[in-house]
Amino acid sequence: MNRKSSKKIKNILQFMGFGLPATLIWATVVIIPFIYGIWITFTDWNGLAMEINYVGFENYKSVFGDATFITAFLKTVIYAVFTVAASNIVGFLLALAVTSGIKGQGLFRGGFFTPNIIGGIILGYIWNFIFSYALTGFGKAIGVEWMSTSWLTHPTRALIALIIVSSWQMSGYLMVIYIAGLTNVPGELIEAAKVDGATGWQAVQKVKIPCIKNTIAICVFLSISRTFMSFDMNLSLTAGGPYKSTELIAYKIYQTAFTSMEFGKGQAQAIVLFVIVAVISLLQVYFTRKGAEN
Repeated sequence: MNRKSSKKIKNILQFMGFGLPATLIWATVVIIPFIYGIWITFTDWNGLAMEINYVGFENYKSVFGDATFITAFLKTVIYAVFTVAASNIVGFLLALAVTSGIKGQGLFRGGFFTPNIIGGIILGYIWNFIFSYALTGFGKAIGVEWMSTSWLTHPTRALIALIIVSSWQMSGYLMVIYIAGLTNVPGELIEAAKVDGATGWQAVQKVKIPCIKNTIAICVFLSISRTFMSFDMNLSLTAGGPYKSTELIAYKIYQTAFTSMEFGKGQAQAIVLFVIVAVISLLQVYFTRKGAEN
């Protein structure tokens, strides 16, 4: 056996020793369940029956013919638009504040990021208590009628409450990404802008924002992906109510599969959501690379 063949065998053994276990685990928890999930979309399985019948593309047809699913998708789009806008604006402003050299900015960074560490289920129940009891009690005490009843019992206000809480949680996460982008802006450019007479906000508009275009693209697309997959906050804060006015697409999939026991249809809905998120992710990669080239 020559030296070249011996080295090749050694590389194969090294891969089997280090890479193969991780590859098998990844395939077991990701690839195999994904393929199995696709197969379920072509059946009428209800999650319990031993007999499974093949139904072809009927589940996919029912998804696009289901008015409640379309409604949930449209509500998710509305929720995503306002949450993405609010969380990115707040996250960017927080990043500007904690990179301005203010005293104790490290402490502020940790405080603003904390909501993102807490699970969405816990945050949802906390804010459910705030909207249902704390704010209503305060509203009754000061005699403000619109604060005397829980926002979560009103269809429009419940969706607004969901947007507010989601934006509050996500802004800290986006702040960290914006901080990374702002700290990489050359200080010479900012100093040159100030020498030319630019105010602080003009320096932000003309220097900092153009320099972090890729960071902005990453934050926008990441927040879009997260809002389309929002489930835990939707479950614990509003549970899709009142009258399904806040039933987002991920929660709708959960309801179809585990409440209505239509696993085939629910999995087909999940595949549709997967395609949507995959397209968003591919667009993120495209625009990020295009920005880097420019």
